[in-house]
Amino acid sequence: MLYRKFEKRIEEFFRKEPNKILLVNGARQIGKSYLIRYVGQKLFKNYIEINLKEDKESLGVFANVKSTNDFYIQLGAIAGNRLGTKENTLVFLDEIQSYPHLMTMLKFLNQEGRYTYVASGSQLGVALSETASVPIGSVEIEEMYPLDFEEFLLAMGCGQETIKSIREKFLAGEALNESLHNYMMQQFKTYLLVGGLPEAINKFLENRNMAHVRKVHRNIHNLYRIDASQYDEEKKLLIRKIYDMIPSNMENKKKRVIVKHVEDTKSHKQFSDYANEFEYLTNSGIALGVQAVSNPRFPLLESESKNLLKLYINDVGLLTSILYGLNINAVLRDERSINLGSVYETVVAQELHAHGFPLHYYDNKQKGKVDFLVDDYEHLTVLPIEVKSGKNYTVHSALNNFMDTPDYHIQKAAVLNNEREVALKNGITYLPVYYCMFYQRDFVQDEGELVIPVVMSRE
Repeated sequence: MLYRKFEKRIEEFFRKEPNKILLVNGARQIGKSYLIRYVGQKLFKNYIEINLKEDKESLGVFANVKSTNDFYIQLGAIAGNRLGTKENTLVFLDEIQSYPHLMTMLKFLNQEGRYTYVASGSQLGVALSETASVPIGSVEIEEMYPLDFEEFLLAMGCGQETIKSIREKFLAGEALNESLHNYMMQQFKTYLLVGGLPEAINKFLENRNMAHVRKVHRNIHNLYRIDASQYDEEKKLLIRKIYDMIPSNMENKKKRVIVKHVEDTKSHKQFSDYANEFEYLTNSGIALGVQAVSNPRFPLLESESKNLLKLYINDVGLLTSILYGLNINAVLRDERSINLGSVYETVVAQELHAHGFPLHYYDNKQKGKVDFLVDDYEHLTVLPIEVKSGKNYTVHSALNNFMDTPDYHIQKAAVLNNEREVALKNGITYLPVYYCMFYQRDFVQDEGELVIPVVMSRE
């Protein structure tokens, strides 16, 4: 079984929040159901799992449930001999977004407290927006993501102690030795190819055959495209087209969504006309949205522009499958003819998102663009992050302009790159790209000193 950090979060919830219902949100095929099932069977004597998507597509047993009594009757018909008490019975409602009326009912099921409940869904953001009465106070929503790079390393056989020692180097602002750096870069590039979807990783572990891994990628990518086209009869083609445009958008100069490309050049529609489509893609977890900031202020949430958006594929393995297919040398051998900028940006966006960071980037007509911005709680300002896949990683005019703007009050910046060395020059820290695995939204301290390029505080 693949190690998932989220397992501990589920276990802690059942221990510390006995009077709430856990809602696990995340894209399909990231391992939500498998992990909930594993924890549920481990912690509870009685475990009942109901896939509501399958129910809706078959018998529709829960389609007409109007009250908690109706729910108990149907539940009892399915699992009567396995229903005990709240303390020893877990009811798992999978794909709950299939029945928005059950989302509302969670509040009352929780209040009556007959059993312990957990629910998951791949489109909870969409479902909650369509729910007449959101059960605030009765549920806690937790986000789950594909395996991050640290979890991937563990899957590849890297030991916890090795990762701990690498983390200590990161916190100290030190580089790894040559052999360990080469090992990390090899694993990082493998992660770019395989990605963090559990099925793809397990297939890779079976025989290291990338043809089999790419077949998994194609199947999941097609599943996401089908999901995108099932949302709304009127809008489904637009959603699917925007999703299909993501890789090509990342290859153009601006790297953001160009509204006139969504339909045709004669269209007079504005960015706001596609707000629902963009929200669907990000709420369903199949795309990561990065909001633009042109005049950064702390906190970034107050400065973001709703009219400039970059979208990333939610898993870097899917992206490299789309871009390069079976040509793995495009990633492994640093081919000069191949620009891996969009791939590196995607994996960093994936790491930051999985570690709790709201995603922003800098876009200013006069000063240029910077890949990512995050809140710097230590200095109550903004920290810019540039991602470089090539040799000229010290060339970054937009970042220099950003740093040189007095009104921004920038204290430091980070440039992630392929080189081994860690260096600080003119307030910019240059460090190897795999160190992004340690970026967290928490304060990380060493003897009272803040020592990492990105310093965050939990809200």
